[in-house]
Amino acid sequence: MTTRHVLSVGQCGFDHSSISRFLRQAIGARVEPVPSSEEALSALRADPSRYDLVLVNRVFDSGGSGIDLIRSIRQDAALAGVPVMLVSDHQDAQRQAVALGALPGFGKSQLGDPTTADRLKDALACPGGS
Repeated sequence: MTTRHVLSVGQCGFDHSSISRFLRQAIGARVEPVPSSEEALSALRADPSRYDLVLVNRVFDSGGSGIDLIRSIRQDAALAGVPVMLVSDHQDAQRQAVALGALPGFGKSQLGDPTTADRLKDALACPGGS
């Protein structure tokens, strides 16, 4: 099985740990954290094909907006095809992210939900996704 690489943007240490553990156990993915939009865009522009998925927190632990980052990624022709998901329990934010071109995301409270694992498997094109 090919290891999937996920860029996780704006999560606090506790949430990054929870998300990383979930992705490692459910999918075998490796998760790389960055605290800000600037660092995320820099990492993505350096090698857009390195990441199979970008998980964006609604409000970054270091300050900043996940919705603004999604907008920036979608407006950059070199990055527009990179799959992005919002991590938020706020349904209005999820709708806004999808309207900008993100895949339907999930909230931190849904990490143990099997449908979240299936959604991530689908996003990462992993075998066993529904």
